[in-house]
Amino acid sequence: MNSQQNDIASQASSTNELVEMTATEVVGLLKKGEVTPLELVDAAVARIEAVEPQINALPIRFFDEARDAAKAFAAQKDHPGAGRPGWLAGLPVAVKDYNDVAGQITTYGSPIFAENRVEESDYTVVTLEESGGIPMAKSNVPEIAGANTFNPVFGATRNPWDLTRTVGGSSGGSACALAAGEAWLATGNDLGGSLRIPASYCGIVGLRPSVGRVPRGKGLLPFDPLWVEGPMARNVADCALMLDSLAHAHPRDPLAIPRPEKPFVQAVKNASPPKRVAYSPDLGLSLVDPEVAEICRKGAQGFADMGTTVEETCPDLGGGIDAFQTLRAVLVATLRGDLLETDRERVAPEIIWNIEKGQNITADEVLSAERVRARIFHEMTRFFETHDLLACPTVTVPPYKVDQRFPTEIGGQTLTSYIDWMFLTFVITLTGCPAISIPCGTTKDGLPVGLQLIGKPRGDFDLLSSAHLLEDALGLAKQMPILPRS
Repeated sequence: MNSQQNDIASQASSTNELVEMTATEVVGLLKKGEVTPLELVDAAVARIEAVEPQINALPIRFFDEARDAAKAFAAQKDHPGAGRPGWLAGLPVAVKDYNDVAGQITTYGSPIFAENRVEESDYTVVTLEESGGIPMAKSNVPEIAGANTFNPVFGATRNPWDLTRTVGGSSGGSACALAAGEAWLATGNDLGGSLRIPASYCGIVGLRPSVGRVPRGKGLLPFDPLWVEGPMARNVADCALMLDSLAHAHPRDPLAIPRPEKPFVQAVKNASPPKRVAYSPDLGLSLVDPEVAEICRKGAQGFADMGTTVEETCPDLGGGIDAFQTLRAVLVATLRGDLLETDRERVAPEIIWNIEKGQNITADEVLSAERVRARIFHEMTRFFETHDLLACPTVTVPPYKVDQRFPTEIGGQTLTSYIDWMFLTFVITLTGCPAISIPCGTTKDGLPVGLQLIGKPRGDFDLLSSAHLLEDALGLAKQMPILPRS
């Protein structure tokens, strides 16, 4: 450990030991009155001030507002959201900079929106606050969209496992903050893997829930099923807790589904192993780094020790790569196409490429993509008649260098676009099934590798149950949080 790391360690050790506890443990203390929301804000602030200069995960901070909210929360006799499943009891949380928090800026990592101060929180944040969460900072993101968290406004976020590596994206700042102990819970959202990829790269847990499970912001297309909001945490139990705090059938989200009668935390408390699990190293679609595939294969075999049948197979997802890229391009062009007319010189080249791709797509291409999406969904539902889970690597490659915009090849094969390497997550997005990334192991270079578990449609509860059991079997959740490593 170098002198800089010693300084960080000294500062961190002097902070409240609360930052080392899980969200579930801390919420338990809050409910017992053994700790106050203000004490938690102060503990988080101390940790942030100690490690943030190394990682740049939470560039937008509003600690005074969080302290005021914590004092107000503690002073209330009837806490907002009291008695609701997943009530967070005054727990400070980090919010991704794609989500609006009233009175704060939402930049989307773009200089175009660098001064975009919003008046209202989006539905996701409102739901979280109603469940007892206290926003204290916003996490760094790629510019507009992407899977490497860097932008012209705040710079790059660095992976605490290796400061020369990326945290992925787009929920990279959230994942990094969790891994480094700056927050107990953090919001994320996912189009092609933005909850799952940074979870894999930072050694934490990211859940893409079922479509409609968590209310979305009003700035999105209300009937689009590709973009979802979801929880990020250091372990599966905390992820379930946060999902309970977020799940809500908001009347202004037309795809929203009612909160289930049984809270998601029960999936962890009363977990039972799946009967039959399928593992695939590549979903039968493209190349995956051999080391990553082997780590994940061994991780999936952890189910076998529970008496679960594990076999290497997968449904036919052919055509999914092209179909997703078509539908994603149309979505991005619909949401952000106007930027090319008003601020083209300030838009990242990857986003320009994506918008123009969407603007030039033909009706026949959209029709073909929709047919593929429909076929893949039916393939998945048939597959889940005989299997409880599908497992595969979360990401095709380990965390790459932070100054590299995106991977350009896998196993010597040149990639054709900046999102080709993300196919393991974005093809699953196309299915509409819930999916979670949990830590699975590390590479020979000590970099985290995540295993993606995919559940049945609307099968969030059973997915969390299985993920918790495998997490416990692998024993990797106990490694969080960590101090930044050179």
